[in-house]
Amino acid sequence: MSIDPIVKLFPAFKDYLWGGTKLRDIYEKPCDFDIIAESWELSAHPDGTSVVASGQYKGTLFTEYLEKIGLSALGTKYDANKEFPLLIKLIDAKQNLSVQVHPDDAYALQHENGYGKTEMWYVIDAEPNAGLYVGFNRDVSREEVAQRIKDNTIVDVLDFNLTKPGDVFFIPAGTVHAIGAGNLICEIQQSSNSTYRLYDYDRRDKFGNQRELHLDKALDVLNYHKYESIHFDGKVSCKYFNVVFLDVKGRQRITLTNDSFYSITCIKGSGTLTLGETMPINSGETVFIPATDAFLIVEGNLSIVISRM
Repeated sequence: MSIDPIVKLFPAFKDYLWGGTKLRDIYEKPCDFDIIAESWELSAHPDGTSVVASGQYKGTLFTEYLEKIGLSALGTKYDANKEFPLLIKLIDAKQNLSVQVHPDDAYALQHENGYGKTEMWYVIDAEPNAGLYVGFNRDVSREEVAQRIKDNTIVDVLDFNLTKPGDVFFIPAGTVHAIGAGNLICEIQQSSNSTYRLYDYDRRDKFGNQRELHLDKALDVLNYHKYESIHFDGKVSCKYFNVVFLDVKGRQRITLTNDSFYSITCIKGSGTLTLGETMPINSGETVFIPATDAFLIVEGNLSIVISRM
């Protein structure tokens, strides 16, 4: 049986306490949760796996679908000894997320039995005065950070950035960060769920319990140097992923190569994708394209995020 050239995906949802309702209100996500904090649009992670929503494998877990189509469909860059490399999320922060940090591969493999987490954020929308904390605003020490967590002053040494639609932030493993209230984000990351919380505003979960902090591990992996911001012009490239942001008005041809699979998330507008067959794509939807040497035709009035290895 031949492989579908494009498949649409249905996400896994998360109802973390800081989330809101924009993913349902704006993108009409069919989820019954009162709060939809995250939709895991492209995910083979055991903590939340997306589902194939079109084609011959419709209704199949994405992990099972990957087994059926075979390793060659992931591209020549894919290391068969490793897990599926990417996880793509839409994030609605009605409240502030915790101040947190992710480990690198070496630390995570030793302590978490999995890979680390380097990620990037694309700001889809931002309410007035919304912002993001990314890195420290000056060099600090392990001792100072530990004391500031006790004193509830850790945010004083974080680099705060007001946000607007189209802003892009790259967060290497080890970088302290927090998404502020009022942001709608598309996140592209390594397929990892290893997060160490340093500070959570003394919040309690729906059962009245304080959320767990992971101070020792967080202090182990933090980069204590001042964060140096990076300017991105339409794309982000690192050893873990390559991402292009594209606004299409009319028709555009995109060259695909068989060294990697592709994922396309529509963050605004609607249109069609043509690759052997034509598939409609609307805002909030994500598709998966197995590795191929071909031309993809994008038509319509839409903004898309193209992700690959």
